[in-house]
Amino acid sequence: MIIFLLNSYIALLVLFVWLRFIPFNLFWKLSPALVLIVLLIGLFIPMGWGAPSGPAAVLRNSVQIVPSVAGEVVDVPVKANTPLKHGDILFRIDPTPYRAQVDAIAAQLKLAETRLAEMSQLQSRGTGRMFDVEQRQAEADQLRAQLEGAKWNLDKTTVRAPAAGYVTNLTLRKGARVTAQSPVMAFIDTADTLLGAEIPQIYARYVEPGQPVEITFKTLPGAVYPGRVEAVLQAIATGQAQFGGSAVAPTEIQAAPFVVRFTLDDAEVARSLPAGSTGTAAIYTDHVQQAHVIRKVLLRQSAILNYVNPF
Repeated sequence: MIIFLLNSYIALLVLFVWLRFIPFNLFWKLSPALVLIVLLIGLFIPMGWGAPSGPAAVLRNSVQIVPSVAGEVVDVPVKANTPLKHGDILFRIDPTPYRAQVDAIAAQLKLAETRLAEMSQLQSRGTGRMFDVEQRQAEADQLRAQLEGAKWNLDKTTVRAPAAGYVTNLTLRKGARVTAQSPVMAFIDTADTLLGAEIPQIYARYVEPGQPVEITFKTLPGAVYPGRVEAVLQAIATGQAQFGGSAVAPTEIQAAPFVVRFTLDDAEVARSLPAGSTGTAAIYTDHVQQAHVIRKVLLRQSAILNYVNPF
């Protein structure tokens, strides 16, 4: 952009000299260099923090589906990359052993309740001990708790979608044996769409929530979408301290970019974007507002180049 403005000035200068509007003296010969310095110091360098830009990406929460019970998979009705609603069935585990456990505990509970009623009747007549009633009551309560747990295990043999979304990279098949420790599929939650941009630290000084944002996506070339800054994340991996048994291990510290989260004004566009979509975002702060026009032009040039530029 600075080359375009400088060339435009030189073209006008040549035209005015040719038309003899201005003399071609030393000052006008050096004026392109002066214009270049003015543009750099007064516009393009301050534009970095007045209207910062950076690479952007669309993210979605991924949930590792880990079954709560172990067993053999008897049915996988879900299809990869097919929209699902909350509660839709992902796969089923053979319920036979868990149903048998429920029936066994239910039979024991029925017997315990019968014994409890008998002991209570004897104690009310003065021919039984209160200790026996309390013991039977404790046995019945324990079996009820075990029955609740067994029913919960039986219910968990049917694994359901935790939210609206879809399963990706589906490799689980009928006949596989799953455990309660290992994830078996990845579920992409589409309820929330996370959009973020990386802004160099030296340019993030004036970025605040609520400021306007424009973004262009590789998947939607030629278009620019408005939005708003939602938050500037207050931590990155460079500043994360983790507990451990070792002393501080010095590393080469680099100025990693800060992450700025934003939302699009058009929620439908945000929902339609695949996870992993990339683009370029520009944030318009309250400083160096005269540079906003330049940034808007540069962003729209980038949007047009998305038709042919794969990177």
